[in-house]
Amino acid sequence: MHKTAVGYAIGKLMQVMGVALLTPLGIALWDNRGLGFPDILHQTEVYSFLLAIGISFVAGTAMVIAFRRGQDLQRLREGYAIVTIGWLVLTFIGAIPLFFYFYTGYSENGSGNFLLDFTNAYFEIMSGFTTTGATILTNIEATPRSLLFLRALTHWLGGMGIITLAIVIFPAMSGSAYGMFRGEVPGPTTDKLRPRLTQTAQILWGVYLLFTIAETILLMFAGMNLFDAVCHTFATMATGGFSTKNASIAAYHSDAIEWIIIVFMYFAGINFVLHFKALRGNLQSLFKNREYVFYTGVIVATILIATVILYHFGLSSEVEVAEHFRAGYPSAEQVHEHYAAQSKTITSFYDCLRVASFQTVSIVTTTGFITADFDLWHDFIRFLLLFLMFFGGCAGSTGGGMKHIRILVVIKVALLELRKLIQPRLVASVKIGNQPVEVDRVIHIVSFFILFMGIFAIQGALLTLFIPDLITSFAASIATLGNIGPGLAGVGAVENYAWIPIPGKWILVFSMLVGRLEIFTVLIVLRVATWRK
Repeated sequence: MHKTAVGYAIGKLMQVMGVALLTPLGIALWDNRGLGFPDILHQTEVYSFLLAIGISFVAGTAMVIAFRRGQDLQRLREGYAIVTIGWLVLTFIGAIPLFFYFYTGYSENGSGNFLLDFTNAYFEIMSGFTTTGATILTNIEATPRSLLFLRALTHWLGGMGIITLAIVIFPAMSGSAYGMFRGEVPGPTTDKLRPRLTQTAQILWGVYLLFTIAETILLMFAGMNLFDAVCHTFATMATGGFSTKNASIAAYHSDAIEWIIIVFMYFAGINFVLHFKALRGNLQSLFKNREYVFYTGVIVATILIATVILYHFGLSSEVEVAEHFRAGYPSAEQVHEHYAAQSKTITSFYDCLRVASFQTVSIVTTTGFITADFDLWHDFIRFLLLFLMFFGGCAGSTGGGMKHIRILVVIKVALLELRKLIQPRLVASVKIGNQPVEVDRVIHIVSFFILFMGIFAIQGALLTLFIPDLITSFAASIATLGNIGPGLAGVGAVENYAWIPIPGKWILVFSMLVGRLEIFTVLIVLRVATWRK
């Protein structure tokens, strides 16, 4: 391991982060423009952004100069280290403005406790970068716009990958480009659209930007202001889920906004290589892709099942709902009022179809937006949505989870083994469509599946030490490992993660990072042998 190569690349990433923070700083300056100079510098969000930008540029530039001899020493091993350590460092920088906002007492989540406020800030920004969308904010609408935009910006950068963006900006980093690209882009495959990874990264970011602009315009036509449209677009295209409203998308009471977001969440869950091909007129590539067909089939089937059950059975009984674990211990009157309000959201078949479509696409793509409290729905739908949290989007999308291609391969492996038990002399390979999957790739996918399920189980068990409810513990585990955000019970659709003790939050921070970087990237860096020369 060439540590100088890692230091040089992280310095470059810090410079990129410093540039990115200029936009939320500009919003903070604009929103406080009436104070004048130098009073405006005394505003928490202003001086905290200036501090974060200063650290990014000064420390980043110092590292680039100090480790410039490592520029040409970056290889595959260094690439994995750059991705993991880079994400941890950039999350720290991004957490600085939020930490000061909490620690100085301007937020309802502020406590004046250094460790708790830093944990909350780091948790929130890691949730943003990893596109998880799990929040500790209890009053989102009271948060300054600059910090709300910061949350949305971390989504957008983390969705396609800030390392991938760095490859576009600094082509000289191409020495370890494949390692970084492989470590950050979700899925078991990393298709190259062009011989040079820099060109591939440019194409992916170009498609990403095109969809971002399109959704922003449509949301503004549907009634959102520019700020909300940009923030929700960033969260949608990154399949993140941070909203500028306490009630998320439900706050807008607009069918048009909901359907626009449904469509773009669905797009965000598709491999961006397929988007590029489709935009160039090759629509057949979509329907020839087995993962895309499987992904679409899962979504359509779940929507139909959830709609029928919602329309026929309605919500679970109020008695059952009252027994669900809630961190805030709401009164019987509060539970009744919430139950009555949610009952009104499914009064017709169309209402059932709309909310079922939104929540299904939101969960499957791991976006995490909400328009209804699905934790009140029939237990079969709750189980189905929890089950689909493991699936995630397609490989090469911004979605989290295991990815549909991995689920498809695991199913194929299981069916093939059943056939071999009946026909011991059978010689066959796992195929996706008519194409056989290489044995090494099958082993890689099955290993990922085992590790994913193992980490989910271990984290769920550890969380029971800090969370007094079994369903909440395991729901929080998959909601963070799969980068979804909302889970069930104490971390359900209308709940948040603020109440979880500090050790539990750090377990979830690790869970979000491991889930976003696809497990192997982080585990490779944790091995002592990786750091030996």
